[in-house]
Amino acid sequence: MEGIRRKKRLPIGIESFEKIRREGFYYVDKTTMIGDLLCHWGEVNLFTRPRRFGKSLNMSMLKAFFEIGCDKTLFDGLAISKETELCSDYMGRFPVVSVSLKGVEADSYEAARSMMVRVINREAKRLKSLLDGSRLSLDDQKMLASLMESNMDDAALNYSLYELTELLHNYYGLKAIILIDEYDIPLAKANAKGYYRQMGALIRSMFHQALKTNDNLYFAVLTGCLRVAEESIFTGLNNPKIFSITAVRFDEYFGFTDEDVREMLRYYGLGKRYDTVKEWYDGYRFGNVDVYCPWDVINYCDDLAADPETEPKDYWSNTSGNEIVRRFLAQADKGLAKGEIEALIAGETVTKEIHEDLTYDNLYNSGENIWSVLLATGYLTMRGKGPGKNIRLSIPNMEIRNIFTEQIMAVFREKTKEDGDRLEEFCDALKTGDGEAVERLLNSYLGKTISIRDTFVRKPLKENFYHGILLGILGLKGGWYVKSNEESGYGYSDILIKIENEGIGIIIEVKYAEKGTLDSACREAIGQIEKKRYCDGLKEDGYCTIFKYGIGCLKKKCRITVEREVCRPGSV
Repeated sequence: MEGIRRKKRLPIGIESFEKIRREGFYYVDKTTMIGDLLCHWGEVNLFTRPRRFGKSLNMSMLKAFFEIGCDKTLFDGLAISKETELCSDYMGRFPVVSVSLKGVEADSYEAARSMMVRVINREAKRLKSLLDGSRLSLDDQKMLASLMESNMDDAALNYSLYELTELLHNYYGLKAIILIDEYDIPLAKANAKGYYRQMGALIRSMFHQALKTNDNLYFAVLTGCLRVAEESIFTGLNNPKIFSITAVRFDEYFGFTDEDVREMLRYYGLGKRYDTVKEWYDGYRFGNVDVYCPWDVINYCDDLAADPETEPKDYWSNTSGNEIVRRFLAQADKGLAKGEIEALIAGETVTKEIHEDLTYDNLYNSGENIWSVLLATGYLTMRGKGPGKNIRLSIPNMEIRNIFTEQIMAVFREKTKEDGDRLEEFCDALKTGDGEAVERLLNSYLGKTISIRDTFVRKPLKENFYHGILLGILGLKGGWYVKSNEESGYGYSDILIKIENEGIGIIIEVKYAEKGTLDSACREAIGQIEKKRYCDGLKEDGYCTIFKYGIGCLKKKCRITVEREVCRPGSV
């Protein structure tokens, strides 16, 4: 632990390049992006990546490099510092307008517009040093002062980004760089809350003024999650350069490469956890590079530093909801092939035509659009390209697979709750030892839900799926005590049920039929119940009728063996 404390701190939640460098946080060097940008920039450059892949930190890095008056020592020892001629020509040589639209999300257009005004207010106040001296005319000074006011009218807001570049150009005699981070978050929120057309019109107007034929502009860089169709937001811009997740150029600058992760684990003495980190957080494909999600890797390394036995978990989805996955799963009943979803859960690929120029208001207009959204948002990744716009898609890693399976179980529970008659029939059969009825009904449940298949996970995880199905059903039965992995006898039974008012106890053990032998899996399950004496606790508690269920499962089929034991109260 002492050694860990001497290491650099991990920058959890820190998106300021200056803060990371000045305060000595661990930094994965992405500064060669600056040189590539200067070699390949267009007047408007858009980078689209899923959330938590370093977009905001890279934008902060660009600002720290280009802006007049920057602290050049922040780049000491980093890759870009070796490009001495480039640094001499470009570092600290440009006025910069830098805004983030990440926080512009509200329940109404009026509230969101007010937030947009405050974004402009903050940037204008950051640049208030332009009022010093006499470089700006009186009219320009009034213009800057008006951009600091909270009662900005529509015309002023529409022209605000343009006017900031104009003021900088007039003050320094140099064209400005515009950086707009998370440009599409206001659009996503507006679409969800029903004011998309108003927000789209506002952003379209602001961008049109600032990014089209703006003589004060050197170049602009935008980041976002989706590439919103040009005819909607980027109307009339002069050939914006789009660097999406399928583009090869700049593919290594968002996310951690395998080399980045190996070095981080080595630095913190966590090299033994490499395979786990790779299984859980690697697997994204941007362009021609495989990358890890930085947010996950940093958080897991931090948890490991505190407790070396910490198991991996889902960090990524906790930063946002998973509504897109629920929408996707809902399509299984509306024409989307259930087999395609099951193939993805199994670790296989599906080939789909991908459209990267959707608009937020038509994301869910068709079942086909949703594949493009899942790719852009990081729930799926590409595994290769086919003819035309076709891309082979898969789930990236264990973390995202868990998100899918959790949502599958949530949908299953909702549907099970809706069919109360079948639920009661299943529970009645279970408590009376009617194995044939339990088997028939459980097979019916399995046939209607999305299941896992054989290629992705180890045997214990496959058993967990069926275990979860049973818990999803039994958890809805009122008046029953249902416990998972309850300690009893010499081990932990899969599911233990107590029906107290009837003196009935039930032990369920689930086995996956690895070689397709359902009967042998049932016998193995019953044998484990007997060998580990899972019934002892029920007997001690006075349950006179005990049913032992051995369940063998394979794909969408199950077989059930049931044994009944009648015993004296308190006997073991």
